[in-house]
Amino acid sequence: MRMRGVMRTHTRRAFLGASLSTVTAALAQESRAVEPVIDIHQHTLYSGRENEILLAHQLMMGVTKTLLLPAGTPLLRASTHNGKSNGLAARTGGTQTCKRLAEANPGAYLWGANEVTDLDNAPDEIEKWLKLGACIIAEQKFDVECDSAHSQRLYALAAAYGVPILLHFQNETYNRGYERLHTMLAKFPKTVFIGHAQTFWGNIDKLHEQKVLYPKGKVTPGGLTDRYLADYPNMFADMSAGSGLNALTRDEDHARGFLLRHQDKLLYGSDCNDRLGRGPGCQGAQTVATIRRLVAVKAVERKILFENAKKLFRL
Repeated sequence: MRMRGVMRTHTRRAFLGASLSTVTAALAQESRAVEPVIDIHQHTLYSGRENEILLAHQLMMGVTKTLLLPAGTPLLRASTHNGKSNGLAARTGGTQTCKRLAEANPGAYLWGANEVTDLDNAPDEIEKWLKLGACIIAEQKFDVECDSAHSQRLYALAAAYGVPILLHFQNETYNRGYERLHTMLAKFPKTVFIGHAQTFWGNIDKLHEQKVLYPKGKVTPGGLTDRYLADYPNMFADMSAGSGLNALTRDEDHARGFLLRHQDKLLYGSDCNDRLGRGPGCQGAQTVATIRRLVAVKAVERKILFENAKKLFRL
């Protein structure tokens, strides 16, 4: 019985691999004829998704290059909520899985390096991967103060290697103290900070209530995020996940102005664990479609979906 189960699994994987290779080859050929898109926020093993499905997903969305963001070491400590936030709270893979997938698919993927922020050896561990070609420190998603001494070691490391650092801001959960981030932006002017997630995007609104993670309704311009993007050359925005899409759709009149106002600071990301890469069920595809619908100036759309990331990652 065990042998038959093993054989069925092997046969399924072989069929899946053959089917996907045919589909992805066709999609890759088609994508060469369309405008390129860079996705700065994806994960290996996201919610258990197989790598072959990830590749097909990205191609189906029209993404021509993807940045893989790893988790840190699985640990039981306060900064990982005693293990509940291991794997970025989404069962994602570590740095080695990202590096391996990128090397197996040259040209399709870039990869980052990561570690739990408050580990004593976090800078050394991340530096090891930066020396091997990692192009970002991310995704920093741990329960620490965003201006903690441990965080500042990583900001300095990012500057030293000329790579961005991407932070997940979530009220009372990850990278606390968003209202103090400006002190870090000023202290580390050579570090490129990329903001992401609920608290980052909620704060496009000057009247944002910090405990509300997915706010609805009209936006009052002048929130913290709006000001950080306007006032600090080293602050950038990752438009991924439901939080980024919500920021675009909750008040589309505001979104149109926001996209134009910060056109040089916005980076498309998906952070989508969908398996199809199309249709209303795929948040990443929805974000691409929403950007294209809200941005009337073609050159601005191309900046957000491609040019800004190309420039930032020196592609």
